[in-house]
Amino acid sequence: MTPAPKLRRRPVLVAASLAAVILGALLGAWTWSSTSNTHEVVALRQTVTRGETITQGDLMTVQVGVDPALRTLPSDRLGSLVGQRAAMDMAAGSLVTAADVTTSVLPGKGWSVVGVALPPSLMPGETLLAGDQVRIVATPGQQGDVGQEPPEAISATVVGLYPNGENGQTVVSVEVPQEQAAELAARAATGKVALVLDSRER
Repeated sequence: MTPAPKLRRRPVLVAASLAAVILGALLGAWTWSSTSNTHEVVALRQTVTRGETITQGDLMTVQVGVDPALRTLPSDRLGSLVGQRAAMDMAAGSLVTAADVTTSVLPGKGWSVVGVALPPSLMPGETLLAGDQVRIVATPGQQGDVGQEPPEAISATVVGLYPNGENGQTVVSVEVPQEQAAELAARAATGKVALVLDSRER
């Protein structure tokens, strides 16, 4: 009786099988780790500008893995954010943190918001941001002469930017003390003002 032939295991196939098993285990561990480290947090469905009231439609929840140092808000806080105001400009898709929202009303007591329409030539080339400290400076206009006295200026804080595609101007909403609001509005109406961006160092 002829003995049954012995099956030879090819080393290459054995190594490939072991590698596949190890790779599968690693992928499983990575999948478990990534899903176990994600959290459901609140994010912006659409852009909200500083001072704007937050609505239900502005918000959504997302599953993300976040750095513990980032103070994101869990999904169960979404309802409490509705009706609060944006403390800064927030872009669509960004995660919401505790510092992004406030219950304060803009403008606050004793303050006013004035819109100043400016062409690009009378604004800094740097992109303005909400919270920037600026000065609105009186200008002599194209036909005027700059006198010996320094031009008058009113200090303000930027709270919003509203570009107008039709005339190329941008309305810069600025917050000023209430007693200076009328003067600034009158100056802005003449069109003879420029905006100066002051230091962002704090």
